[in-house]
Amino acid sequence: MKKQIIIALALLVSSFSFSQKREIRDAEKAIKKSNFAEAKSAINAAESLVGNADDKLKAQFYYVKGQAFYANGTGTDADMDVAIESLNKVAEVEGKNGKYSKDVQEIKQGMINSFLTKANAALEKKNFSASSSGFEKAYKMSKSDTLYLYYAAATAVNGEDYETALKHYEELKNLGYVGVETEYIATNKETNEEEAFPSKAMMDISVKSGTHVAPTTRKTESKQAEIVRNVALIYMNQGNDEKALEAMKDARAANPDDASLIISEANMQLKMGNRDKFKTLIEEALIKDPNNPELLFNLGIVAAEGGEVEAAKGYYEKAIKIKPDYADVHNNMAVLILSQEQAIIEEMNALGSSAADNKKYDELKDERSKLYEEAIPYLETTLKLRPTDLQAAKTLVNIYSALGNTAKQKEMKAKVDALESGQN
Repeated sequence: MKKQIIIALALLVSSFSFSQKREIRDAEKAIKKSNFAEAKSAINAAESLVGNADDKLKAQFYYVKGQAFYANGTGTDADMDVAIESLNKVAEVEGKNGKYSKDVQEIKQGMINSFLTKANAALEKKNFSASSSGFEKAYKMSKSDTLYLYYAAATAVNGEDYETALKHYEELKNLGYVGVETEYIATNKETNEEEAFPSKAMMDISVKSGTHVAPTTRKTESKQAEIVRNVALIYMNQGNDEKALEAMKDARAANPDDASLIISEANMQLKMGNRDKFKTLIEEALIKDPNNPELLFNLGIVAAEGGEVEAAKGYYEKAIKIKPDYADVHNNMAVLILSQEQAIIEEMNALGSSAADNKKYDELKDERSKLYEEAIPYLETTLKLRPTDLQAAKTLVNIYSALGNTAKQKEMKAKVDALESGQN
């Protein structure tokens, strides 16, 4: 009796295997005819039996399933995910050098190229969701190419899909992704401009052909600070300040000398309303990077808002010395100088009509004029660097009028009129 039962079960398994093979063959025939709907139907019919198949048949099944759902690039997003999973399972079942390895690699490379092409096209059209999805799929096809996952996260941020971006960033963090890449650079002889190549081989070909000269390589900057900053900002956006600070703390501990991380934490503290902590961190960053005009500019803002006029001036002056064309600093310096006018006006208005008061009034008027004269160069530079800055132009009109400089007033009024007409 036992022998009969064993024979019966063996026959049953054999019939399952035969059924699977037939359905897989039907799927293969449908794929050759580009009838992918029929191929998917045949594959779905065999799906429930795949667990009983041997590795050889499993590898064939997943290979054919991947082709059926990929549908030569015409499958839906959901179908593509199924195709990726199926083709990846082929290697899991038969190893890297199995019967289908070469064919699978060719299909996967075609899929990767297709995903990247569509992702880049979507990015150009600012369709960030589609772009992120394409880069994510390319990464799933080639897990060693973590740069694709980084692009998926970055484009998700641009599309304000913070949940997806956070998922990708957390995976990058867990992978220890740094993002330092080797760039292959050569100078185009015709344009005399540097151009980047995707590989050393491509660069060498261009140099040998004579179209490019001065080949060189260089390392890109680490993306770790950017990733941690974005993770923290996403947590902040979600109202989870505790996790945001924790993410930044971990990054600072791992990269204690990275000034950009200090600045990121400072900005985060500022968003949380912690101005004193912001100032402390910016001062810490300035020690590591003393010639950073951005840091000096920010310290100037904090000092100005705290009523520390001379300290703010000192920071702004240092920033201008380092970066003379920093328009925002010139503008803020003018605003800082003119902010002292209100106290003078209030004192003037509080005076009486005695001889002493009249004398004091004239002194204050002269003091106010000196403020105007001090602010003019900064406003003029702001307007020179930002020719369409309407507010700077209007302020200059008022100052020239107050100083009695009619010629300059008329000249600047014409500038204001031209700017305002251009906005209508």
